Amino acid sequence: MISEAQFKEEIKLIIANAIREDVGDGDHSSLACIPNTATGKAKLLVKDEGVIAGVDFAKLVFYYVDPDLTIDVKIKDGSSVKYGDVVFYVEGSSQSILKAERLVLNAMQRMSAIATKTNMFVNLLNGTGTKILDTRKTTPGIRALEKWAVKIGGGENHRFALYDMIMLKDNHIDFAGGITKAIEKTKKYLDVTGKDLKIIVEARNLEEIKEILQSSGVYRILIDNFNYEDTRKAVELIGDTCLTESSGGINEKTIREYAECGVDYISSGALTHSVYNMDLSLKAV
Repeated sequence: MISEAQFKEEIKLIIANAIREDVGDGDHSSLACIPNTATGKAKLLVKDEGVIAGVDFAKLVFYYVDPDLTIDVKIKDGSSVKYGDVVFYVEGSSQSILKAERLVLNAMQRMSAIATKTNMFVNLLNGTGTKILDTRKTTPGIRALEKWAVKIGGGENHRFALYDMIMLKDNHIDFAGGITKAIEKTKKYLDVTGKDLKIIVEARNLEEIKEILQSSGVYRILIDNFNYEDTRKAVELIGDTCLTESSGGINEKTIREYAECGVDYISSGALTHSVYNMDLSLKAV
C-alpha cells in the first residue's frame, strides 16, 4: 500500500488541479459583483441521508484557497446524517468561499455516496469476519478521494495502483504462459529489482487454485467469478496457506452468502463506480 506521505501528496495534486480546472484566471462572477473586502459565512447543508465523507478534505480545500478562512465542524467524517443537518460553517472572504464551493461540493457529494454504500456493505458483512475491499475501478484523477471515502465508510483499501502490489490476473497469466510461469517470473523480477511487493494471483477455477498452491510466496488468491459451492471448496483447498478474496459481480444481495463461504475479503468495484451522489449544498447564512 502507498505511504501516508504519498497519499497526502496525491490529495495536494487533486486540489491544485481541480482549482486550476475550475478557477482558471479567476472567478469572474464573484470578482464582478463582490468586493474583495467583503466577508461572509456559509453552511454545508445536508439534503439527503447516509454517511458524510469529505469534511477533512473540504478543510484542505478551503485552506488552500484562503488560509484565513475559518471552518467550524459540527459533524465529523463517518457520521450518519439526515436531511436538514448542518455539517460545518465556513467564514471569511466571500470571494474565497465561492471560489472553493464547487470543488468542496463535488468531492463531498461523491465521497459521501461512496462512504454510504461502503457502510451498507460493511453492515451486511457484520459477524462474518470478512472485510470489504475497493478496487482500481475509480474515477481517473481522484482515486485518492474515492479510496479515502471507502475507509471513512468502514471498508478497506485494495492496492492503490499498479505500483504498490503485484496482481497476476487472467491476462497476465495467459501472456506469461500459465500460472506457474507467471508466479516464477514475478518472484524473479522482485528479487532482481529488490522490490518488496505482495503477490495476489487470480484463479478462474478450482484447478487453477490447485496450481497456485504449488508455488510459494503468494500472499492472496483471488477467487474470481466462482459460485457459492466452488468458493467454499476453494477456501477449503487453500486453508491457511494464504489469504482469500472473492470478486466478480458480488452485490448487496449476494455478499453475505459469499462471506459465509469463509473468504477473508470481498472486493467490489461497485463501491466506487456505481454510486449516486449525496445531495448537499453550501448556503450563505
